[in-house]
Amino acid sequence: MSFTKVCTLDDIWEGEMEPFTVDGHDILLVCAEGGEIKAFQGICPHQDIALSEGKFDGKKLICRAHLWQFDASNGKGINPDDCALAEYPIKVDGDDIYVETAGVEPLFAHS
Repeated sequence: MSFTKVCTLDDIWEGEMEPFTVDGHDILLVCAEGGEIKAFQGICPHQDIALSEGKFDGKKLICRAHLWQFDASNGKGINPDDCALAEYPIKVDGDDIYVETAGVEPLFAHS
């Protein structure tokens, strides 16, 4: 696996989200309640809207366009519940956050 450094722990705090482009992938890094960091596809699977334009309450991501909601702990759809976000592997080394994109493709849902 080839991880790419995207930021440091000081760049994303609990309850925040930050968009990044890594190896051509739009990625959204989130720091959920409790401090767990996850990396998901940065585009809503519904209609290609950047999730960074939506809201994040520390537990769920909400797309601005049609208010689709996703669980920040695993990327699964909450509303609707038959969709999901692709999750990218991450690793934290010291204060640095790395993301791996190989083999991960964004997911798309019904419209």
